[in-house]
Amino acid sequence: MELQIRTAHGAREVVMSGRMTFADHAIMRDLVAQFEQPGWERIVLDMAGLDFIDSAGLGMLLLARDTAARRKATLSLRGARDQVERILKVARFDALFGA
Repeated sequence: MELQIRTAHGAREVVMSGRMTFADHAIMRDLVAQFEQPGWERIVLDMAGLDFIDSAGLGMLLLARDTAARRKATLSLRGARDQVERILKVARFDALFGA
């Protein structure tokens, strides 16, 4: 998985592409660590470029959500499509993240 971080509309947008699997644990850990820094009060994970997510990826999203909530930041998901959208719906992440 690849990430690009940009600031837009008062939020930090994380543009995700590729496949989100267990192999991306270190990438996500580094991303979530950034949530502790100023400027990460509104976070949008743009998933339009993700082609695949597995159960480990879902777990990483939950850890990101918990970290953001602890900091009283908002975290939302945007743009999921195809397999990623189906998995998020089955896992009811739309209710958890407002996706």
